[in-house]
Amino acid sequence: MKRFGNLYNKICTFENLLLAFYKARRGKRSNDNVAAFEANMEWELLRLLEELKVENYCPGAYRTFQIHDPKERMISAAPFRDRVVHHALCNIIEPIFEPTLIFDTYANRTGKGTHAGIRRCQEFTRRYPYVLKTDIKKYFPSIDHGILKNIIARKIKCRPTLRLINLIIDNSNLQEPVQDYFPGDDLFSLQDRRKGLPMGNLTSQFFANLYLSPFDHFVKEALGIKGYIRYVDDMVLFHHKKQALHEAEQAIRHFLATKLRLRLHEKKTNIFPSKVGITFLGQRVFTSHRRLKRENVQRFKKRLDERLNAYLCGEISPETFEMQLNSWLGHARQTDTFRFRRKVFWYLRSRGLNLFTKDNAWKLLEQQRPKKQNPPNQRLISKFKW
Repeated sequence: MKRFGNLYNKICTFENLLLAFYKARRGKRSNDNVAAFEANMEWELLRLLEELKVENYCPGAYRTFQIHDPKERMISAAPFRDRVVHHALCNIIEPIFEPTLIFDTYANRTGKGTHAGIRRCQEFTRRYPYVLKTDIKKYFPSIDHGILKNIIARKIKCRPTLRLINLIIDNSNLQEPVQDYFPGDDLFSLQDRRKGLPMGNLTSQFFANLYLSPFDHFVKEALGIKGYIRYVDDMVLFHHKKQALHEAEQAIRHFLATKLRLRLHEKKTNIFPSKVGITFLGQRVFTSHRRLKRENVQRFKKRLDERLNAYLCGEISPETFEMQLNSWLGHARQTDTFRFRRKVFWYLRSRGLNLFTKDNAWKLLEQQRPKKQNPPNQRLISKFKW
């Protein structure tokens, strides 16, 4: 296997850091930390460049918060200057690892994504009668630091670059504890082995995708499963024979436990006929059509009313409301939701919004708020009527 060196000089250039800054800033310009960094951008980037060159760069502390979408997760946000470093690192090492990934892994890759993964899933649903659907138990908190570093070192031999990668990995904050023992462990293995990557980092997403790459090749090459798709830790395997999937499940469990120190999620590991439909990446995938998950529809109804109330009360601009609405519309159009989208359209019209369609998007006829507005302290109470 070819290993790459002389990478650190490419990371430590002003041009690379400037590109990393623009990538890290995307969609976050209103954030106070981003604005403060941008106000002194040149000085901040030069200071960061000097720290990287003399190798005394030190990552800052994470800011953590909980989200419920739909289950509770801990998100860790790194300081903005650290996010710039993450992008600068990935700009250089991502092209090295991209060719090593299999075709059918769809997370955090250019030209892939959720919609491409769902289309591929539907293609396999039409070709194979049985499917094994599974995911990894507490995946991000379970990623073993030692194994991850070894996987990365197989392709990178540049020592300063490896030191930077190890620094980012070792700076991971404490994650949800995972009390799992594996073959060969002793009583102190849980304390001796560091594990867990913070959800929310670009590097964490990249490393998490890379961590399961050996598993991908095992499924495709050793087990010979041609119908296989992975999105982060969500996996679906297709086959003509149900027994072959049962045998593959046992082999997968053994490989994950012995090579990657991971376990399958017991409640989410099932083998069933493809024709009954597969819940994958927020959609119900059938051989002839696709639908949105019921819980996703209910969550959208709630958010729509919240956004609509904020718009009518003057808390968000017409442009922002229009952008958020069309973001959902673009996602919903990937499924068979014509009737539902029509109901949403006429519901908004009934609330006084002058909507019309143009270029497959919904536009407000007048870029201004409705004349009748409730005072900001009096929230509208509305329910989505069906």
